[in-house]
Amino acid sequence: MKALSTAILILMAAAPLVTGQAPAQPREPLPNMQAIAEALGVQCEYCHSAARGSGLTEPKKDIARQMLAMTREMNTRVSTATGKVAGQATRVDCVTCHRGVPIPKQLPDLIFETALKQSGAAAVEQYRDLRTRFFGRQAYDFGENTLISVSQRLANVRPDDAILLTKLNIEFFPNSSASYAALAYAHTRKVDDASAIAALEKAVELDPSNNVARGQLEQLKSYQRRR
Repeated sequence: MKALSTAILILMAAAPLVTGQAPAQPREPLPNMQAIAEALGVQCEYCHSAARGSGLTEPKKDIARQMLAMTREMNTRVSTATGKVAGQATRVDCVTCHRGVPIPKQLPDLIFETALKQSGAAAVEQYRDLRTRFFGRQAYDFGENTLISVSQRLANVRPDDAILLTKLNIEFFPNSSASYAALAYAHTRKVDDASAIAALEKAVELDPSNNVARGQLEQLKSYQRRR
C-alpha cells in the first residue's frame, strides 16, 4: 500500500498545468482504495493484478468500477427515499455487503453449496476453516442458528450431510436444544426413528420449554417405523 501511495503522489506532482487555469483538485483515490481493500479483506494486487505497463486486462478493476457506480446510485436512492441529505442518510459502502470478504455470500449459502457440490465432510472442513479465520469479525455469522438452517435445507436431499453439520454445530453449541431437534429431523429422513427419538429426548432435556420438540417426540414414539 505504501508503494501505491508513493506512486500516486508522484503522478499528481508530475501532472502538467494548463496555462491560465487553476490546477484541478485531486480526487484522493488512495483513501478510497484503502477502504475498498479493507472492506474486501484483500491487498492491492487483488484488483491491480497485471504488471504496470503490460497492457494486460484487469477484470476485477472493471467490476470494482461498476460496483462503485452501483453504490453511488444506491446512496442517492437512500437519500431520496428517506428525505435526508447525503450527510444525514445512512450510507452504503463496500463493507456493507462484503464485511471483510471478497465474495459477499452469507455463511449458510457457502456451506450449503459446498455440501451439495462436494460433500458434507468438505462443508465441515470449510466451516472450521472460516471459523478459525473469521470468528469474532463481522464477516460471517457463526451463531447457533447458522448450521441449523443449512441442516434443514439439506435434510430432505442429503440427510447424512445434514447430520454431519448438525453434529458439528453441537460441538460448538453443546446445550443447543434446537440443534438436537434438527438432528432428529435429519434422522427421520433416513427412517432412523430410534436415533431421532434419542435426539428429541436430548432436546427436551436441554430445554423443557421446547414444546415443538416435545410434541414431535410424543408423535414419533406413537408410530415408530422400522428401517
